[in-house]
Amino acid sequence: MVEIVVENLFFKYHDAEKYALKNINLVIKERESIAILGENGAGKTTLAKNLNGLLKPTQGSVRIDGIDTRSLSVAKIARKVGFVCHNPDHQFFAETVEEEIKFGLRNFGFSEKEAEKKLQEVLKIFGLEEYRRRNPFQLSGGEKKRLAIASIIVWNPELLILDEPTIGMDYAQRQNIQKILKSLVSEGRSIIVITHDVDFAANICERAVVLSRGEIIGDGSLRDLLSNQEVIEKASLRKPFLIELEEELGFKRFEEDFDSISEFLIRVFPRCRS
Repeated sequence: MVEIVVENLFFKYHDAEKYALKNINLVIKERESIAILGENGAGKTTLAKNLNGLLKPTQGSVRIDGIDTRSLSVAKIARKVGFVCHNPDHQFFAETVEEEIKFGLRNFGFSEKEAEKKLQEVLKIFGLEEYRRRNPFQLSGGEKKRLAIASIIVWNPELLILDEPTIGMDYAQRQNIQKILKSLVSEGRSIIVITHDVDFAANICERAVVLSRGEIIGDGSLRDLLSNQEVIEKASLRKPFLIELEEELGFKRFEEDFDSISEFLIRVFPRCRS
């Protein structure tokens, strides 16, 4: 399984005076579920694009399984490290949903028979069966996001990076994405989620990397970091709802996972769903 080591990473865009990332040090191993959190402009997407080779370090290094990304093509990295864009429109190439999903499979050498089988599987998982011949640009925002995720997951990258994966999704769709991402981790893969949705992050991620002004100000247990008022204020975050609830009720910690508590509250108080 893939391992990424980031050492003393500095990154600056060509037309910028200041560094977008400063002295970033990270190790990402198999079976990790990581949320990258921080205010707008903190460097979250820039860091993600350095991890998958779309951007190369100005200083320092990013190594994937011991190989510096400067010596690897974006296509070769993509086979191991999948990236789902914040804006799905920037990701689409094909004229139909099914061709979009098959695009990466063909590029990575899957046979037509294998590609068709995998297509059928992800269409069902993501509820896109009725749209298979639809133009991706004619889908709704939530449907586009589901297609964007499906078109990357389909070739089974060892690490999946998702930039704001829940935008445009309703509650049921969010729950389905949570279930899919958790299953990937249980299978031995790693996920990195860039999000402003701390409740979604708390449901699926054990570790958090918190950025502020291009620097890491916290790296560790998500629950611990999002219970730390100093980190929360510095990164302009908020506590997940269930951590706030624990504190309000005076509980030390809910033993159940966040999903179980959420489902209980929704059954008791239906309007919590919205």
